Amino acid sequence: MPTPDQIRLDADRRHPRILDLWWALRPLTSVIRFMQSGAHPDDEISPMLAALAFRDGINLSYVCATRGEGGQNDIGTEAGADLGALRTREMERACGILGMRLYWLGQHPEDPVTDFGFSKSGGETLGKWGHARTLSRFVEIVRTEQPDILCPTFLDVPGQHGHHRAMTRAAHEVMAAAGDPEYPSNLPVWQVKKLYLPAWSGAGAAYDDDAPPPPATLAIDGAGGDPVSGWNWARIGQQSRAFHRTQGMGRWVPPGEGRNWPLHLAESHVPGPDTALAAGLPATLADLAALPGAGAIAADLAAAGAAVDRAVAAYPRFADVAAAAADALAATRRAGANCPGPMRGELLHRLDAKQVQLGHVLRLALGIEARGRVGEVFLTPGQDTALTLELGKGAADKATLLPDLPQGWHRAEGTLSPRRDAAMGDPYRASFDPAAPPAPALLLRFSTHGEDVGVRLPFEAEPMAVPSPVAPVAPNAAVVNLATARREIAVRFTGVSPEGAEATLDLPCGWRAETSDTGVLLALPAKVAPGLYRLPVHVGGCQAFSLHRIDHPHISPTARAAPTVLRIRVLTAELPDVRIGYVGGGNDRVGHWLAAMGADVTELADADLAGDGALARFDTIVVGIFAMRFRAGLAAAMPRLHRWIEAGGTLLTLYHRPWDNWDPHRIPPRRIEIGQPSLRWRVTDETAPVRQLEAHELLSTPNRIGAEDWAGWAKERGLYFARNWDRAYRPLLEMADPGEDPHRGILLVADLGKGRHIHCALTLHHQMENLVPGAFRLMANLLARRR
Repeated sequence: MPTPDQIRLDADRRHPRILDLWWALRPLTSVIRFMQSGAHPDDEISPMLAALAFRDGINLSYVCATRGEGGQNDIGTEAGADLGALRTREMERACGILGMRLYWLGQHPEDPVTDFGFSKSGGETLGKWGHARTLSRFVEIVRTEQPDILCPTFLDVPGQHGHHRAMTRAAHEVMAAAGDPEYPSNLPVWQVKKLYLPAWSGAGAAYDDDAPPPPATLAIDGAGGDPVSGWNWARIGQQSRAFHRTQGMGRWVPPGEGRNWPLHLAESHVPGPDTALAAGLPATLADLAALPGAGAIAADLAAAGAAVDRAVAAYPRFADVAAAAADALAATRRAGANCPGPMRGELLHRLDAKQVQLGHVLRLALGIEARGRVGEVFLTPGQDTALTLELGKGAADKATLLPDLPQGWHRAEGTLSPRRDAAMGDPYRASFDPAAPPAPALLLRFSTHGEDVGVRLPFEAEPMAVPSPVAPVAPNAAVVNLATARREIAVRFTGVSPEGAEATLDLPCGWRAETSDTGVLLALPAKVAPGLYRLPVHVGGCQAFSLHRIDHPHISPTARAAPTVLRIRVLTAELPDVRIGYVGGGNDRVGHWLAAMGADVTELADADLAGDGALARFDTIVVGIFAMRFRAGLAAAMPRLHRWIEAGGTLLTLYHRPWDNWDPHRIPPRRIEIGQPSLRWRVTDETAPVRQLEAHELLSTPNRIGAEDWAGWAKERGLYFARNWDRAYRPLLEMADPGEDPHRGILLVADLGKGRHIHCALTLHHQMENLVPGAFRLMANLLARRR
């Protein structure tokens, strides 16, 4: 585990002043504002955006519909709103690499604009998001950001993700709505000048566009690269994408690799011909000086443009860059202060952006070092933490560094703390600007060449106010299986705040709770009725909160607070008499839920897979989702598992993606090929009818699976279905999304020697997390030995 100083030194090494200054100079060269829109974190076309930002100096923003909270997690077990908070931080870090501002349509975990799961229809998506709600938020963002160009990431064509299709449809609509004076909004109208669509297919491992892309009207050159770092645009783009680690993003790009990005001009409000992205648009400060109506400030705009040119040409002579940047800042400020009223809507946002950019150029050119850190990141009301500020003023005339704190925070000598009226930290903040991070942040003020400058900087790890009282309960969800004798649940409260306070559960009539040194033992009545019970937790008569701390090395820590509630599902799932070994990849909690329902389960380490003798003590082995990818040595152990099956063992593999080291001829004991693109091999309708193809024992023993077991499912039925398989396998289920042909590669079983292999592409792990009774009952059947 690296020390804090080692982490700090490593981060420092990644930001040499000479390179940071070069990249800070690039945005000065253009006043064009380019907005990309997408449905999820990672939808942005990062290599193209890298070229636009660092070669062309174009001002970037990204509007993202959802937080990706309905997706999968390659690095941990965060799911749902917690995954959304994690991906929010990932998206912020990815935007930071590109200097790109970020806006979200979905503003909180309960927002209807959410990643509700895979969709195949833009109409279905907008129906769930709320068409009017989606457009209203999009208009608000466009009128705030005032982009010249809007470019969705994907096309609105069949075979594409419904969320992507919805965002492309909304992009067409926002072009008219944002510029319509009659559209209800408190913000001034803004007409986006151009709408481009991608002129390439979005087909691939996940999607399968049915229609060809529109013809290209121009192309963004993707060749070449940054002359100072030596990195090509594709590699810089992948440096940004590598922060999407929950989705396994970030790939190494060899030297020289690059591609062009063809675009199709779908709508334009500027004169043509459209021979380049900048065609018809003022591209520089000097171009702004030539606009009709800008005559009163034309000289200042021209002077600012000339000073910017001098600053760029002076690189890497730090003092000369600083002198020219100070001249540009003074001229830009004069132009903004004296801007004619009719031109303010067209010019002021561009001039404001230039002042922010010039502030960072001056900070770097002057060699100012400013850092701040806190002792504790997560702070309850009234809790103090140590505050450390470091400032080296470099060549500035003078400089100060102070924390910029939200309302309700207090700073004393060497400490800061949130008071009781402080707003809680927001893991779902609605926007983010890496050049002007929101409070709590650092405010650097300095003077140089007669100019006073203010620059916002982030803390090393941003402090965050969290609620009180806090009383997380573990586990926060439990199962009582009436097919077993157990009627007790052991829970514990950890980290109760305020210190010394006592947490209590609201119990249904007839339930008892006994306190012990290790926690609380809940005793349910012998004849408790099946159902879902929700038990709120209180501290001192107040609703308690659970704090989900989300801290991974590649993100700034964040946390999500929610009222503490213990959910208990009471159900009946008969269990087979088997000894189970579970091999997880860290992406599900199936082993936990098997034990919770009363099964005899052992979580297997890599050493347990090393020899045939270790396997012989188990009747059934379950391989969790993605485990072939994330469990070292598991793929190599498959021949031993195949022999174990032939000798009488039952192997259950849960769904895998084709890229999860799933060799269709080597991993399963007989060939199973997973379908691609995944859009074609999944059922996204969680209510889709399920047909049993035969009266197989897996669907009747020890639990008879019926229609009630398919009720109440969350998000989707299943995904990564098999497309074809060896004749040894028999498909047991059939299902389809509305209007589509049915799938059968969902639940496959093959009797091999004395044993059996079952491959299940249903989202059983997700359903168990959501306490869906049918998932537990079906899972119990899949564990049984072959009769």
